[in-house]
Amino acid sequence: MSSARERVTAARVADEFSRAAKILVRHFNERLGEHGVSTPRSRLVVEVARSQPVRVTELALAVGITQGTASSLVEALVRDGLLERQASADDRRSVFLRVTPQGAALAQDWTTSYELAAEELFSPLTAEQLSTLVEILGVLSADETPVVGE
Repeated sequence: MSSARERVTAARVADEFSRAAKILVRHFNERLGEHGVSTPRSRLVVEVARSQPVRVTELALAVGITQGTASSLVEALVRDGLLERQASADDRRSVFLRVTPQGAALAQDWTTSYELAAEELFSPLTAEQLSTLVEILGVLSADETPVVGE
């Protein structure tokens, strides 16, 4: 008789991973929705706050979205007063993004909400399980490079 561990297939792992990812995204969206923001928009503002000044191309790579998607989101975030564009002193064609004071304050609030949501979601796991999960996910994502400009 085979054990349950032996019967696990890659397809089953993919199904469980997909289910967990949907729950994760829904939970983060609900938590961030309390602040009136979507997960993609908050990720961009938080990333700009973390790595500013940053170009849209670099921002898209950092958050794993296409440059076109990043450009559209950035446009809305600039209109909302959360990000600002700044021309490079060396090359006027090159534009960098920075957070505004309002964007910086919201990025901090969103980061706190995100961290609390993550703690809630992963609370059933032990420290050892969390460490193992991070290692496994690192292996799966090691060779993945987001495609920019699609």
